[in-house]
Amino acid sequence: MNYIVFDIETKNSNIPGGSFIPEQLDMSIICIYDSKSDTYHSFLEPELHKLWPFIEKAEMLIGYNSDHFDIPILNKYYHGDLTHVKSLDLLKEIKSSLNRRVSLDQVAEGTLGRKKNGSGLQAIRWYKEGNFEDLRKYCLEDVKITKEIYDYALQNKNLKFKEAGQIFDIKLDTSNWNKKENNSMTFSLPF
Repeated sequence: MNYIVFDIETKNSNIPGGSFIPEQLDMSIICIYDSKSDTYHSFLEPELHKLWPFIEKAEMLIGYNSDHFDIPILNKYYHGDLTHVKSLDLLKEIKSSLNRRVSLDQVAEGTLGRKKNGSGLQAIRWYKEGNFEDLRKYCLEDVKITKEIYDYALQNKNLKFKEAGQIFDIKLDTSNWNKKENNSMTFSLPF
């Protein structure tokens, strides 16, 4: 199955009126892992036209909190509807098992033995400072962590997270993760 692991960083975090509506945020960068070519890529907002061929060839999008955050933001920029592509939101899978949310950083530390190298708020500061090199590194590292977590879960049928100095298991049913679905994606590009 051809899949894309992805992560988005935003230019802003303040929402008018104090409510959190992801579609009101503006994307600064998206980083992806493309399973078809086994390569990583990054695209600043003005480079999005280079992203769409990867997305439109994917049979599944994989992210962390991607159904609630990344896909709604990315859909603002896309001429079709990305909700028609099969999506695997690892946070959603974890929440189904634990009945609560845990951060990507907690899962990375528990499962992979390492922490993330920044935060979303730091990524916004890098964008505002014009520090696109550190912004890219941070976003690409989140994609690498997400991919490694996905690979680990497929192989072991579980993940781990670290909290208060202890490691806890997260049992997962991965049996349907890689099953192909008939999707009705609206393609915007000629092939």
